[in-house]
Amino acid sequence: MRGYGERDLTIDNLQLSIPKNDPEQELNEAGSIELYLSAATSANTRRAYRTDWRDFQLWGGCLPSSPEVVAAYIAHRAATLSPHTLSRRLVGIGRAHASHGLDNPAKSNLVQKVMRGIRRTHGVPQRRVAPLMKQDLIKIISLVGGTKGPRDRALLLVGFAGAFRRSELVGLNVEDFTFSSEGLLIQLRRCKTDQVGEGRSIAIPFGRTGTCAVIAMRAWLLHSNVETGAAFRSIGKSGRVGGGLSAQSVGAILKAYASRAGISPELIAGHSLRAGFVTSAAQAGAAVNQIQQQTGHKSLAMLARYIRDGRLFQDNACALLL
Repeated sequence: MRGYGERDLTIDNLQLSIPKNDPEQELNEAGSIELYLSAATSANTRRAYRTDWRDFQLWGGCLPSSPEVVAAYIAHRAATLSPHTLSRRLVGIGRAHASHGLDNPAKSNLVQKVMRGIRRTHGVPQRRVAPLMKQDLIKIISLVGGTKGPRDRALLLVGFAGAFRRSELVGLNVEDFTFSSEGLLIQLRRCKTDQVGEGRSIAIPFGRTGTCAVIAMRAWLLHSNVETGAAFRSIGKSGRVGGGLSAQSVGAILKAYASRAGISPELIAGHSLRAGFVTSAAQAGAAVNQIQQQTGHKSLAMLARYIRDGRLFQDNACALLL
């Protein structure tokens, strides 16, 4: 029951009741609640929820919906959407119901059983980009040059050595770098698996070959005269340094160099740097905990997939037979 002197506040489909205070204090409280609710979920996640719910509405879904309606929706969309995408849609539908205090129909036995049937009928392996192996990276680095050369060299080498996601890489600021006699220490302020912003430190030692990420990063900062803010920036045709790169730019840059190096760009994406580090480190005999320390994986499940792929030819039983 609503208390005396309370009013409703609706934020992102979530209805709250807050006590009435003086007008100025009330406005400040409403703004603070909205700010913190927004910060609880990343912008990309909120965008995904909106996309999922919009598709359900376009199909004819509404709030609230029954398990039968949601089951009919995924059965209809199964002809055009992958099981992975449908699973994501169910999360968005569930989120919309939960934010209004309604039961989640996506968790019903009927919907889950239909989803299992869709996976068995239409299931395909989730697309995985090819890892950019150490030898391929060295080949690509040998082709880097021109006006954007110093930036691209640092971007690719730091991205690989730090096992960064593309969003993490372009989110780095100059203030996050500390150079020392041992190498480069990078403070990663926030990442995909660290939504509360605890942060973690990533060490990149000096390289033993000509492809040293530490030297490349220092060279780029000296070349660009960037002293604060985004470390990796756009470069105009005249060579003028602009604003920070987007996450999509990392994949585009990598694809362009991969094509020049004779590597199929269709298999390469921004994530190839991170995957390439894990696979190359596994082949080199690095321990799982050493790889995990660099990548920051919270779960070993995904990390184990890359390590397993990297060691498919090591200790292979077939080698003992043929």
